[in-house]
Amino acid sequence: METTNIDGMREAAGDVQRAAANLLNDGGAQIGAAASELGGKARQLYADFAEVVRESTVEKPVAALAIAAGVGFILGALHAANRSRSNQVRGDWRDRE
Repeated sequence: METTNIDGMREAAGDVQRAAANLLNDGGAQIGAAASELGGKARQLYADFAEVVRESTVEKPVAALAIAAGVGFILGALHAANRSRSNQVRGDWRDRE
């Protein structure tokens, strides 16, 4: 909850910076203000996403474990496929010498 307040203040600071940059007609300051504002929005989205994940994990722990197991299986399969492909490439390279 506190991070929401801090992120809101950072976003407001970005708005103030942007207004000042517009008054001064300073392009670099405008970009900095936009980056600051977008950073605040990104932090807010991350905090909201983390809260949703935390709540859904508490409410449905079995579903969270199933999703984690599925993601682990997929990552393991991709890693195994990549290892076998890299071994084939090495084998081909050694055969050429």
